[in-house]
Amino acid sequence: MKRWTIGRSSLVLGLTLLAGLGAKRVSERNVARMADGARSFLASLTDEQRARASFAFDSEQRLRFHFIPPETFERQGLRINEMDATQRQRAHDLLRAGLSERGYMTATQIMEAEGILAMLEGDGRRFQRDAAAYLVSVFGTPSTDGTWGWRFEGHHLSLHFTIVDGDVTVSSPTFLAASPAEIPSGPKKGMRPLARQEDAGRALLSSLDIAQRQVAVTDTVAPRDILSAMRPEVGPLATAGIRASALNGLQRSLLMDIIEAYTSVMNEEIAALRWSGIREAGTDDITFAWAGGTLRGEVAYFRVQGPTFLIEFDNTANDPNHVHSGWRDFDGDFGRDVLREHVEARAH
Repeated sequence: MKRWTIGRSSLVLGLTLLAGLGAKRVSERNVARMADGARSFLASLTDEQRARASFAFDSEQRLRFHFIPPETFERQGLRINEMDATQRQRAHDLLRAGLSERGYMTATQIMEAEGILAMLEGDGRRFQRDAAAYLVSVFGTPSTDGTWGWRFEGHHLSLHFTIVDGDVTVSSPTFLAASPAEIPSGPKKGMRPLARQEDAGRALLSSLDIAQRQVAVTDTVAPRDILSAMRPEVGPLATAGIRASALNGLQRSLLMDIIEAYTSVMNEEIAALRWSGIREAGTDDITFAWAGGTLRGEVAYFRVQGPTFLIEFDNTANDPNHVHSGWRDFDGDFGRDVLREHVEARAH
């Protein structure tokens, strides 16, 4: 256990202990908070707004998602900038229900960066940048014992939550991005919404010796974007990079820190659920691969892939100062695995 917790906070230790107990379900408190948040949000809307924000759980819309600007990908749902102050607050209360405080700050900084990008691009910008051009959608009827879901999405942010039989929460796919990745000037100069994710990847890379780095760095040229793209369903990418089994104790801890940078975006119970799946599948075959330049400020890409999940991170555009990043579950995106179990259980 010690090699898992070197340099980690007591919160992370608590999450790994919960995962070690085989936590497969989130508590009723977590589901109730999301259900209350979704019901409160929907209740605050007009009939016309509610019709735009609500969908059947089996709607094809639930599986349709992307990170690109709204001008190039038509989205359905209700936009934050179409809500009054009370409705906006309730939309953000729902967002808080699915995320940790750190995760909520990450999400709001991503949205804030969108507004800053509008100022940096000026009148000649190609797209309309709006820090409130994010949409909330609810699928099915929010409850503490039913099957339903919700989504918070817009440019560079795509968050999905699925509740099955009131006691299973799935929070993938998760897409986090930022442009600018680091605010270059103004009152928010230096703000980096995805600093923890990038810094964790660089920390592991820096810890590798020459022989290990030769295995981990798979290409001197980074791919133009994340390789999993935004397909509704993804499988494992080609095995590449260095395996966890080839790392020493400190390096394995740094590898876990990368994973924790993503799991900790979610609320504590969802994070524990993710860690449970990782531990059950085993950690020795988790791989870390890097492509592109190895110095800060150079175009670069890295990924962490385990038996059940994929993390990708790239900073390959705008000199570079434009990050794309995501978490995918090979069987669990949109709750596919738990929904399958749900159907099979009812059939018997």
